[in-house]
Amino acid sequence: MKPWMRFLLCAVAGILLGAGGAAWSVRAGAIGSADAIGAWTTGRDFGTAEASAYTRAVVALRGLLALPASEARYYNASVDDAGRPLDGKCRYRLDGVGLPARWWSLTLYDPKGYLVANTPGIYSVGSAALPSSEQAHWTIIVAPDPQPGNWLPTGRAGRFELTLRAYRPDDGGKGNFTRAQLPKITREVCA
Repeated sequence: MKPWMRFLLCAVAGILLGAGGAAWSVRAGAIGSADAIGAWTTGRDFGTAEASAYTRAVVALRGLLALPASEARYYNASVDDAGRPLDGKCRYRLDGVGLPARWWSLTLYDPKGYLVANTPGIYSVGSAALPSSEQAHWTIIVAPDPQPGNWLPTGRAGRFELTLRAYRPDDGGKGNFTRAQLPKITREVCA
């Protein structure tokens, strides 16, 4: 094989491998420069002028209008507190405390970042819907079948992710919530 053909073949292979690797990385990536806090991860640079090209690509693909940290903090979980992947055939108990923010919401997504279809049409649970008696200590059950109390249906999806959005954080978004402030994710039973 002539040297120029080898060079051309290597260049084409490099471009294809590089583009494929970049696409995979962005599709599988967490929003922002990830900080792990127990089962939850969060980013430091989304919604800022300092956001890297990688962060901007992930937000464009999965972040749907990511707000700056002073407006909203985003925490994602794809595993429970024991490190096991979240499975739509299992029931999970999320126990949380009053978050240091004006209000919050918890939403269930598939691994590609889309809402999971479910018969009752419940896609999110938020602090505004909780009675005042549950604001300081709350529980949400994430499960495929109807549950009493605050229930977020999995639609029997395979793997899923949870996104906790805390709007107007008390510290202006300057820091992360602590492990004690973020909800515990406990797997109770699997079908």
